[in-house]
Amino acid sequence: MNKRREFLKKAGATAGAVAATAVAAPAVHAQSKKTIKWRLQTYAGAALAEHVIKPSIDAFNKVANGEMVIELYFADQLVPTGELFRAMQKGTIDAVQSDDDSIAAPVDVSVFGGYFPFASRYSLDVPVLFNQYGLKEIWQEAYGEVEGVTWLSAGAWDPCHFNTKDPIRSLDDLKGKRVFTFPTAGKFLSRFGVVPVTLPWEDIEVAVQTGELDGIAWSGITEDYTVGWADVTNYFLTNNISGAWIGSYFANEERWNALPAHLKELFNLCMDSSHYYRQYWYWGGEAKLRVHGTKLKLTSIPDDEWAKVENEAKKFWEEIAATSPRAKKVVEIFKQYNADMSKAGRPYRYT
Repeated sequence: MNKRREFLKKAGATAGAVAATAVAAPAVHAQSKKTIKWRLQTYAGAALAEHVIKPSIDAFNKVANGEMVIELYFADQLVPTGELFRAMQKGTIDAVQSDDDSIAAPVDVSVFGGYFPFASRYSLDVPVLFNQYGLKEIWQEAYGEVEGVTWLSAGAWDPCHFNTKDPIRSLDDLKGKRVFTFPTAGKFLSRFGVVPVTLPWEDIEVAVQTGELDGIAWSGITEDYTVGWADVTNYFLTNNISGAWIGSYFANEERWNALPAHLKELFNLCMDSSHYYRQYWYWGGEAKLRVHGTKLKLTSIPDDEWAKVENEAKKFWEEIAATSPRAKKVVEIFKQYNADMSKAGRPYRYT
Protein backbone atom coordinates (compact mmCIF):
# COMPACT_ATOMS: atom_id res chain seq x y z
CA MET A 1 0.00 0.00 0.00
CA ASN A 2 2.84 2.35 0.89
CA LYS A 3 4.52 1.59 -2.43
CA ARG A 4 1.23 2.24 -4.25
CA ARG A 5 0.75 5.59 -2.48
CA GLU A 6 4.33 6.57 -3.33
CA PHE A 7 3.74 5.63 -7.00
CA LEU A 8 0.52 7.65 -7.19
CA LYS A 9 2.18 10.59 -5.51
CA LYS A 10 4.99 10.58 -8.06
CA ALA A 11 2.59 10.06 -10.95
CA GLY A 12 0.47 12.98 -9.77
CA ALA A 13 3.47 15.24 -9.56
CA THR A 14 4.55 14.17 -13.04
CA ALA A 15 1.07 14.67 -14.42
CA GLY A 16 0.93 18.11 -12.86
CA ALA A 17 4.24 19.02 -14.41
CA VAL A 18 3.06 17.74 -17.81
CA ALA A 19 -0.19 19.65 -17.45
CA ALA A 20 1.66 22.81 -16.49
CA THR A 21 3.93 22.35 -19.48
CA ALA A 22 0.93 21.76 -21.74
CA VAL A 23 -0.76 24.90 -20.46
CA ALA A 24 2.39 26.95 -20.82
CA ALA A 25 3.22 25.64 -24.29
CA PRO A 26 0.72 27.73 -26.25
CA ALA A 27 2.02 30.93 -24.60
CA VAL A 28 5.60 30.08 -25.54
CA HIS A 29 4.47 29.13 -29.05
CA ALA A 30 2.50 32.33 -29.46
CA GLN A 31 5.44 34.41 -28.34
CA SER A 32 7.76 32.79 -30.89
CA LYS A 33 5.25 33.51 -33.65
CA LYS A 34 4.79 37.20 -32.83
CA THR A 35 4.50 39.12 -36.08
CA ILE A 36 7.28 41.58 -36.91
CA LYS A 37 5.81 44.84 -38.16
CA TRP A 38 7.61 47.48 -40.19
CA ARG A 39 6.58 50.85 -41.53
CA LEU A 40 8.16 51.73 -44.88
CA GLN A 41 7.70 55.10 -46.59
CA THR A 42 8.40 55.62 -50.28
CA TYR A 43 9.24 58.84 -52.11
CA ALA A 44 6.36 58.09 -54.52
CA GLY A 45 2.75 59.15 -54.37
CA ALA A 46 -0.01 56.55 -54.38
CA ALA A 47 -0.46 56.27 -58.18
CA LEU A 48 3.25 55.87 -58.82
CA ALA A 49 3.80 53.56 -55.85
CA GLU A 50 1.38 51.09 -57.47
CA HIS A 51 4.23 50.34 -59.85
CA VAL A 52 7.53 51.25 -58.23
CA ILE A 53 7.09 49.41 -54.92
CA LYS A 54 3.63 48.13 -53.97
CA PRO A 55 3.73 44.85 -55.95
CA SER A 56 6.97 43.82 -54.26
CA ILE A 57 5.73 44.72 -50.77
CA ASP A 58 2.46 42.87 -51.36
CA ALA A 59 4.50 39.84 -52.44
CA PHE A 60 6.72 40.10 -49.36
CA ASN A 61 3.74 40.20 -47.01
CA LYS A 62 2.19 37.22 -48.72
CA VAL A 63 5.29 35.04 -48.70
CA ALA A 64 6.27 36.08 -45.15
CA ASN A 65 3.12 34.19 -44.14
CA GLY A 66 2.39 36.15 -40.98
CA GLU A 67 5.96 36.22 -39.66
CA MET A 68 6.37 39.81 -40.81
CA VAL A 69 4.15 42.56 -42.23
CA ILE A 70 5.39 45.72 -43.92
CA GLU A 71 2.98 48.65 -43.87
CA LEU A 72 3.57 50.85 -46.93
CA TYR A 73 3.20 54.63 -46.76
CA PHE A 74 3.36 57.04 -49.69
CA ALA A 75 5.16 60.36 -50.20
CA ASP A 76 5.01 62.62 -47.13
CA GLN A 77 2.36 60.49 -45.41
CA LEU A 78 4.29 60.01 -42.16
CA VAL A 79 7.12 62.51 -42.50
CA PRO A 80 8.22 64.93 -45.26
CA THR A 81 10.52 63.32 -47.82
CA GLY A 82 13.40 65.59 -46.84
CA GLU A 83 13.23 64.27 -43.27
CA LEU A 84 13.04 60.57 -44.11
CA PHE A 85 16.65 59.77 -43.34
CA ARG A 86 16.54 61.27 -39.85
CA ALA A 87 13.20 59.65 -39.10
CA MET A 88 14.56 56.26 -40.12
CA GLN A 89 17.74 56.82 -38.16
CA LYS A 90 15.70 57.55 -35.03
CA GLY A 91 13.46 54.53 -35.60
CA THR A 92 10.31 56.57 -36.24
CA ILE A 93 9.99 54.54 -39.42
CA ASP A 94 11.70 51.27 -40.24
CA ALA A 95 12.59 51.55 -43.91
CA VAL A 96 12.66 53.93 -46.87
CA GLN A 97 12.57 53.77 -50.65
CA SER A 98 14.00 56.94 -52.18
CA ASP A 99 17.08 58.48 -53.70
CA ASP A 100 19.86 59.58 -51.37
CA ASP A 101 19.63 63.18 -52.58
CA SER A 102 15.97 63.80 -51.72
CA ILE A 103 16.17 62.40 -48.19
CA ALA A 104 19.26 64.46 -47.37
CA ALA A 105 21.38 61.45 -46.53
CA PRO A 106 24.47 62.72 -44.64
CA VAL A 107 26.99 60.93 -46.85
CA ASP A 108 29.25 62.26 -49.59
CA VAL A 109 27.70 59.95 -52.20
CA SER A 110 24.18 61.32 -51.72
CA VAL A 111 24.74 63.80 -54.56
CA PHE A 112 24.85 60.86 -56.99
CA GLY A 113 21.43 59.54 -55.98
CA GLY A 114 18.48 60.66 -58.06
CA TYR A 115 19.54 62.30 -61.33
CA PHE A 116 23.27 62.95 -61.49
CA PRO A 117 23.68 64.70 -64.86
CA PHE A 118 24.61 62.33 -67.71
CA ALA A 119 25.92 59.59 -65.42
CA SER A 120 23.81 57.06 -67.32
CA ARG A 121 22.33 56.74 -70.80
CA TYR A 122 20.00 53.78 -70.22
CA SER A 123 18.34 52.17 -67.21
CA LEU A 124 20.52 49.06 -67.42
CA ASP A 125 23.55 51.25 -66.76
CA VAL A 126 22.57 51.61 -63.10
CA PRO A 127 22.60 47.94 -62.00
CA VAL A 128 25.78 47.36 -64.00
CA LEU A 129 27.50 50.31 -62.31
CA PHE A 130 26.50 49.03 -58.88
CA ASN A 131 27.09 45.33 -59.36
CA GLN A 132 30.00 45.23 -61.80
CA TYR A 133 31.81 48.56 -61.53
CA GLY A 134 32.03 48.92 -57.76
CA LEU A 135 29.36 51.42 -56.74
CA LYS A 136 27.71 48.88 -54.43
CA GLU A 137 30.83 48.57 -52.30
CA ILE A 138 31.29 52.34 -52.23
CA TRP A 139 27.69 52.89 -51.03
CA GLN A 140 28.13 50.20 -48.37
CA GLU A 141 31.31 51.88 -47.19
CA ALA A 142 29.73 55.34 -47.08
CA TYR A 143 26.65 54.28 -45.13
CA GLY A 144 28.77 52.08 -42.90
CA GLU A 145 30.16 55.31 -41.48
CA VAL A 146 26.69 56.56 -40.46
CA GLU A 147 25.05 55.18 -37.34
CA GLY A 148 21.52 53.90 -37.35
CA VAL A 149 20.89 53.28 -41.06
CA THR A 150 21.73 50.40 -43.40
CA TRP A 151 21.82 50.96 -47.16
CA LEU A 152 20.35 47.87 -48.82
CA SER A 153 20.11 48.12 -52.59
CA ALA A 154 20.01 50.50 -55.55
CA GLY A 155 18.10 50.23 -58.80
CA ALA A 156 17.13 52.21 -61.89
CA TRP A 157 13.98 54.20 -62.54
CA ASP A 158 13.09 56.40 -65.53
CA PRO A 159 15.11 59.08 -67.38
CA CYS A 160 14.87 62.80 -66.52
CA HIS A 161 12.93 64.87 -69.06
CA PHE A 162 11.03 68.16 -68.94
CA ASN A 163 7.26 68.28 -69.24
CA THR A 164 6.06 71.89 -69.44
CA LYS A 165 3.13 74.15 -70.17
CA ASP A 166 5.04 76.03 -72.89
CA PRO A 167 7.22 74.37 -75.55
CA ILE A 168 10.98 74.02 -75.03
CA ARG A 169 12.85 74.09 -78.34
CA SER A 170 16.09 75.84 -77.33
CA LEU A 171 18.19 76.43 -74.24
CA ASP A 172 16.88 79.99 -74.12
CA ASP A 173 13.39 78.60 -73.55
CA LEU A 174 14.58 77.17 -70.23
CA LYS A 175 15.49 80.54 -68.77
CA GLY A 176 13.25 81.64 -65.93
CA LYS A 177 11.20 78.45 -65.95
CA ARG A 178 10.09 77.46 -62.44
CA VAL A 179 10.58 73.72 -62.36
CA PHE A 180 10.01 70.99 -59.79
CA THR A 181 13.08 68.74 -59.76
CA PHE A 182 15.60 66.98 -57.53
CA PRO A 183 18.20 68.89 -55.48
CA THR A 184 21.32 68.01 -57.50
CA ALA A 185 19.50 68.11 -60.84
CA GLY A 186 18.16 71.54 -59.90
CA LYS A 187 21.61 72.77 -58.96
CA PHE A 188 22.89 71.72 -62.38
CA LEU A 189 19.92 73.04 -64.36
CA SER A 190 20.15 76.43 -62.68
CA ARG A 191 23.22 77.02 -64.88
CA PHE A 192 20.81 77.33 -67.80
CA GLY A 193 18.42 79.71 -66.11
CA VAL A 194 16.06 77.12 -64.64
CA VAL A 195 14.58 78.09 -61.26
CA PRO A 196 14.39 74.91 -59.13
CA VAL A 197 11.34 74.69 -56.87
CA THR A 198 10.86 72.29 -53.96
CA LEU A 199 7.30 71.29 -53.03
CA PRO A 200 5.58 68.25 -51.51
CA TRP A 201 5.05 65.63 -54.21
CA GLU A 202 1.27 65.63 -53.93
CA ASP A 203 1.15 69.42 -54.50
CA ILE A 204 2.86 69.41 -57.89
CA GLU A 205 -0.19 68.99 -60.12
CA VAL A 206 -2.05 71.86 -58.46
CA ALA A 207 1.09 74.04 -58.50
CA VAL A 208 1.27 73.70 -62.29
CA GLN A 209 -2.43 74.57 -62.61
CA THR A 210 -2.12 77.67 -60.44
CA GLY A 211 1.02 78.89 -62.21
CA GLU A 212 3.38 78.35 -59.29
CA LEU A 213 5.26 75.95 -61.54
CA ASP A 214 6.01 76.18 -65.28
CA GLY A 215 6.96 72.56 -65.53
CA ILE A 216 8.53 69.46 -64.08
CA ALA A 217 11.93 67.81 -64.58
CA TRP A 218 11.38 64.86 -62.29
CA SER A 219 10.62 61.91 -64.54
CA GLY A 220 10.11 60.43 -67.95
CA ILE A 221 6.88 60.35 -69.90
CA THR A 222 5.65 57.15 -68.21
CA GLU A 223 5.30 58.91 -64.88
CA ASP A 224 3.83 62.00 -66.52
CA TYR A 225 0.89 59.92 -67.68
CA THR A 226 0.71 57.67 -64.61
CA VAL A 227 0.53 60.38 -61.94
CA GLY A 228 -1.55 62.97 -63.82
CA TRP A 229 1.12 65.47 -64.81
CA ALA A 230 0.35 64.92 -68.49
CA ASP A 231 -3.11 66.30 -67.74
CA VAL A 232 -1.80 69.70 -66.63
CA THR A 233 1.18 70.20 -68.98
CA ASN A 234 1.28 70.33 -72.78
CA TYR A 235 4.78 69.50 -73.97
CA PHE A 236 7.44 66.84 -73.41
CA LEU A 237 11.11 67.54 -74.19
CA THR A 238 12.82 64.48 -75.70
CA ASN A 239 16.28 65.59 -74.53
CA ASN A 240 17.15 64.37 -71.05
CA ILE A 241 19.89 65.09 -68.53
CA SER A 242 20.04 61.51 -67.27
CA GLY A 243 19.11 58.12 -68.63
CA ALA A 244 17.93 56.75 -65.30
CA TRP A 245 17.14 57.85 -61.76
CA ILE A 246 19.19 56.06 -59.10
CA GLY A 247 16.98 55.09 -56.18
CA SER A 248 17.70 52.94 -53.14
CA TYR A 249 16.19 51.01 -50.28
CA PHE A 250 17.33 51.77 -46.74
CA ALA A 251 16.45 50.38 -43.31
CA ASN A 252 16.91 51.32 -39.67
CA GLU A 253 20.10 49.49 -38.73
CA GLU A 254 18.82 47.97 -35.50
CA ARG A 255 15.58 46.73 -37.11
CA TRP A 256 17.45 45.26 -40.06
CA ASN A 257 19.99 43.46 -37.86
CA ALA A 258 17.18 42.02 -35.74
CA LEU A 259 15.56 40.26 -38.69
CA PRO A 260 16.15 36.52 -39.05
CA ALA A 261 18.29 35.57 -42.04
CA HIS A 262 15.43 34.14 -44.10
CA LEU A 263 13.38 37.36 -43.85
CA LYS A 264 16.40 39.42 -44.88
CA GLU A 265 16.79 37.17 -47.90
CA LEU A 266 13.09 37.46 -48.71
CA PHE A 267 13.33 41.25 -48.59
CA ASN A 268 16.38 41.14 -50.86
CA LEU A 269 14.47 39.03 -53.36
CA CYS A 270 11.52 41.41 -53.29
CA MET A 271 13.80 44.39 -53.88
CA ASP A 272 15.26 42.59 -56.90
CA SER A 273 11.74 41.87 -58.11
CA SER A 274 10.91 45.57 -57.87
CA HIS A 275 14.09 46.52 -59.74
CA TYR A 276 13.24 44.06 -62.52
CA TYR A 277 9.64 45.25 -62.88
CA ARG A 278 10.74 48.86 -63.30
CA GLN A 279 13.24 47.94 -66.01
CA TYR A 280 10.56 46.89 -68.47
CA TRP A 281 7.71 49.07 -67.18
CA TYR A 282 9.65 52.27 -67.79
CA TRP A 283 11.54 51.11 -70.89
CA GLY A 284 8.36 50.08 -72.68
CA GLY A 285 6.32 52.98 -71.39
CA GLU A 286 8.79 55.64 -72.48
CA ALA A 287 8.63 54.46 -76.09
CA LYS A 288 4.93 53.60 -76.25
CA LEU A 289 3.73 56.91 -74.85
CA ARG A 290 5.97 58.94 -77.15
CA VAL A 291 4.44 57.12 -80.11
CA HIS A 292 0.85 56.56 -78.99
CA GLY A 293 0.30 59.08 -76.19
CA THR A 294 -2.19 61.83 -77.01
CA LYS A 295 -1.73 64.28 -74.13
CA LEU A 296 1.79 65.67 -74.64
CA LYS A 297 3.35 67.10 -77.80
CA LEU A 298 7.01 66.23 -78.30
CA THR A 299 9.67 68.92 -78.69
CA SER A 300 13.46 68.70 -79.02
CA ILE A 301 16.51 70.91 -78.61
CA PRO A 302 18.95 70.42 -81.54
CA ASP A 303 21.90 68.12 -80.82
CA ASP A 304 24.54 70.78 -81.41
CA GLU A 305 22.87 73.08 -78.89
CA TRP A 306 22.23 70.27 -76.39
CA ALA A 307 25.96 69.47 -76.56
CA LYS A 308 26.48 72.62 -74.47
CA VAL A 309 24.53 70.95 -71.66
CA GLU A 310 26.56 67.77 -71.96
CA ASN A 311 29.83 69.72 -71.88
CA GLU A 312 28.70 71.67 -68.84
CA ALA A 313 27.99 68.35 -67.13
CA LYS A 314 31.66 67.42 -67.48
CA LYS A 315 32.59 70.56 -65.55
CA PHE A 316 29.93 69.75 -62.96
CA TRP A 317 31.42 66.26 -62.52
CA GLU A 318 34.83 67.73 -61.77
CA GLU A 319 33.37 70.12 -59.20
CA ILE A 320 31.66 67.24 -57.41
CA ALA A 321 34.79 65.08 -57.64
CA ALA A 322 36.69 67.77 -55.74
CA THR A 323 34.36 67.55 -52.73
CA SER A 324 35.82 64.29 -51.32
CA PRO A 325 38.13 61.41 -52.25
CA ARG A 326 35.15 59.05 -52.38
CA ALA A 327 33.18 61.39 -54.65
CA LYS A 328 36.21 61.53 -56.93
CA LYS A 329 36.29 57.73 -57.00
CA VAL A 330 32.63 57.61 -58.06
CA VAL A 331 33.20 60.16 -60.81
CA GLU A 332 36.18 58.17 -62.09
CA ILE A 333 33.97 55.09 -62.26
CA PHE A 334 31.38 57.01 -64.27
CA LYS A 335 34.10 58.15 -66.65
CA GLN A 336 35.51 54.65 -67.07
CA TYR A 337 32.08 53.11 -67.54
CA ASN A 338 30.98 55.60 -70.17
CA ALA A 339 34.30 55.22 -71.98
CA ASP A 340 33.85 51.45 -72.01
CA MET A 341 30.31 51.76 -73.34
CA SER A 342 31.45 54.13 -76.10
CA LYS A 343 34.26 51.79 -77.14
CA ALA A 344 31.87 48.84 -77.09
CA GLY A 345 29.76 50.67 -79.66
CA ARG A 346 26.27 49.69 -80.72
CA PRO A 347 23.94 48.90 -79.02
CA TYR A 348 25.68 50.18 -75.85
CA ARG A 349 26.37 53.63 -77.23
CA TYR A 350 25.55 55.23 -80.58
CA THR A 351 27.61 58.38 -80.14
